[in-house]
Amino acid sequence: MTDLNTSGLRIVFFGTPEFAAYILEYLVKEGEQIVAVVTTPEKQQGRGLKSKPTVVQEAAQKLGIPVLAPEKLADPTFVTQLRALDADIFCIVAYKILPREVFSIPRLGAFNVHTSLLPKYRGAAPMNWAIMNGETRTGVTTFLLDNKVDTGNILLQAAVPIGPDETVGELHDRLMHLGAQLASETLHGLANGLLRSHPQAGIGATPAPKIFPADCIIDFSKSAEQVHNKIRGLSPFPTAIAILPNSEKLKVYRSALPGDIHIKYEAGEFRVSEDKRRLYVGTSTTPVELLEVQRENKKRMTTEEFLRGARNLFI
Repeated sequence: MTDLNTSGLRIVFFGTPEFAAYILEYLVKEGEQIVAVVTTPEKQQGRGLKSKPTVVQEAAQKLGIPVLAPEKLADPTFVTQLRALDADIFCIVAYKILPREVFSIPRLGAFNVHTSLLPKYRGAAPMNWAIMNGETRTGVTTFLLDNKVDTGNILLQAAVPIGPDETVGELHDRLMHLGAQLASETLHGLANGLLRSHPQAGIGATPAPKIFPADCIIDFSKSAEQVHNKIRGLSPFPTAIAILPNSEKLKVYRSALPGDIHIKYEAGEFRVSEDKRRLYVGTSTTPVELLEVQRENKKRMTTEEFLRGARNLFI
């Protein structure tokens, strides 16, 4: 007899990073039947080039769930393995784009847990771009996969506010918990037949492409608010980069829009406060204050700590 607290579905879970691992563990804790986990192959890392499994693979192994890590998703052997699992549904969280021959296998299809309010922020980095673009709200969407990226029919959505100083790391953790709850609700809704999908809105779609190193360089010719949003939208990873007067790259994890500085500095001009504890940078509007930084080959530190060892950088 099926536990009424679970969906009763046979589920194959697809995922790679911590965000996905948390949702996997949540679903198992809720009693869901995960018959297999699909993740990316182990990668050689570090000086010894030792193979390291994904966070999802490590979680699955601890839970005693079989793991598949195909090199190619369209590999006939892998497709045959998936069919043999006789799954009712696939749950995808932060994984690759699935080809139709894969996502069409289960009788109920495949659904994705996406960290935006679709159709806004379709793509690989929705949380980052939402903050960098100054959004004040975002959320999680579960939707059915189709042939195009992040365009399938919506199942469930839940919205949350974004704080004015919230970083993408902080938002990540909040949406991770929300995503787990929404994944569980989606499974129950599909299992009992009460959840109906609906098409995404025809307008309002925005992209959220992968972030490259060049995207991380701070352009201080933008407004203070735009610079602040970029810093928090990239913190703690992949991290915004400020170019110092000596051309050194400085990682910036936290910033602020100081209300006590009304003097306009030149865009990109660094100024140290009289007490040598605070660091400001000019923008096209008011200055931005850098609060937490990291020099190359150094540890992450407060700006006050950084300034103690960087007195010669700012004259």
